[in-house]
Amino acid sequence: MTAAATDDPGHVLARGELTLVGRVVHASNATLVCDAAVDGMSVRCVYKPIRGERPLWDFPDGTLAGREVASYLISEALGWGVIPRTVLRDGPFGPGMVQQWVETSEHRPEAGGRPDLVDICPPDAVPPGWLEVLRAVDVDGGEVALIHADDPRLQRMAVLDVLLNNADRKGGHALEGLDGSVYGVDHGICLHEEHKLRTVLWGWAGKPVADDLMTDVAEFAERLSGDELPAVLAEHITGREIVALRRRARALLRTPVMPQPEGPRPIPWPAF
Repeated sequence: MTAAATDDPGHVLARGELTLVGRVVHASNATLVCDAAVDGMSVRCVYKPIRGERPLWDFPDGTLAGREVASYLISEALGWGVIPRTVLRDGPFGPGMVQQWVETSEHRPEAGGRPDLVDICPPDAVPPGWLEVLRAVDVDGGEVALIHADDPRLQRMAVLDVLLNNADRKGGHALEGLDGSVYGVDHGICLHEEHKLRTVLWGWAGKPVADDLMTDVAEFAERLSGDELPAVLAEHITGREIVALRRRARALLRTPVMPQPEGPRPIPWPAF
């Protein structure tokens, strides 16, 4: 084994021994925090064993872990790096998804910082540079606005969600890393062949997609028309789901505009 291999976080993530550090207790499926270590190098990661998944009646095919890996492969094929490095591998509780941990900095208004990338505030307090998604009533009966940043890093994630047909883009799934990048996590409920887009990132609905993003989508659609990328994705999702992914990419190319919901904007519940 070469030094270059052991210095590669991807190699450590895929091959390192997983040591349990903790558990994300509020997650709906088994979500464990681990350290992957090999030859003196360690990478913090999230491990979601397949045996800890709760079956979903409307996602009967494959596994949530497989959908997470397929979503990562799509993000990489686009060249966007939105989803942290993700692999499917064995672990202490059997095969599962292992994803590199994202170190984040917190921005809390009460601490004098700006709002999070996705946040809630009074309707009259939406800050400049944030987009209002919808209004609701909080537990005390007060009106609040669901908002997100008008940030090109976040918009790229929103376009990815359209391609992935993400049914679960919660506010807490958009993370701003210490490296300045914006990452999306939790993609187990993606890539269904039927339309299921549910997201908190509706602020760009009806607006054109940036030209540079559409250039990447065009190249991605071309790769989907070949043999190599579909073959890799077929290890994790069904042939019908790959066809539907190709159809969504081509539809976006024909009309490079962020979709508008036909009725009220569907968001996951809870939103965070």
